Amino acid sequence: MIYYPLQLLQLAGITDVLLVTGKGHAGQMIDLLGDGRLAPRGGGDPILELDLTYKVQTEPGGIAQVVGMAEDFAAGSPLVVVLGDNIFEHSQSATLQEWAEDGSRARIFVKQVDDPENFGVVVYDRDGHVSDIVEKAGVVDTRFDSPPSQHAVVGLYCYPPDVFDLIATLVPSARGELEITDVNRHYALAGRLDASEVEGWWEDAGKHWQHLADVGRRIEQTGVNKRDAE
Repeated sequence: MIYYPLQLLQLAGITDVLLVTGKGHAGQMIDLLGDGRLAPRGGGDPILELDLTYKVQTEPGGIAQVVGMAEDFAAGSPLVVVLGDNIFEHSQSATLQEWAEDGSRARIFVKQVDDPENFGVVVYDRDGHVSDIVEKAGVVDTRFDSPPSQHAVVGLYCYPPDVFDLIATLVPSARGELEITDVNRHYALAGRLDASEVEGWWEDAGKHWQHLADVGRRIEQTGVNKRDAE
């Protein structure tokens, strides 16, 4: 599964990648991926051609904490973040490359879902711009009794260099973590957050292990990380 998000970055032209993993899996990740240059058994085109750097998150601290760990790695450059359990039918590479041409604004990717109450969703203003992010409306974020849209925020984010200054100001949520929703809300309220709808299907493969079989069948039927819509 970890190959897919790494391939997505490669297709967008991103070859310098920081992989953050928990300490229980760090050895396995290094054994599997090495320095990021992977050739298939028996020869053929490389599976990956990346320059990988590793960091270990020693205890759960939230996605925003993970992003903050990339400050030295990013060295003042914009940053693309993809969660290791998110899989996309299309690579979204054109949108990522378009964002990178400027990189001064933040961008999230969204997908219309049937159960928006289980996600962080986008609030749009009258002009269709992102004005806020609501996390699990009516349960976590009680400002809204019901989700204001069906556009769920997926695990692919683009941030300008000042994201690290922002993360340094965050306080842990009730569950003791630095929340990526708080990062996205900051940019939304500042008028610096854009949302792009995911092209093709999207799956969160981290839901539960039984779901992996369904994801595998979908990949076999349609392909994954395709460059363009077909």
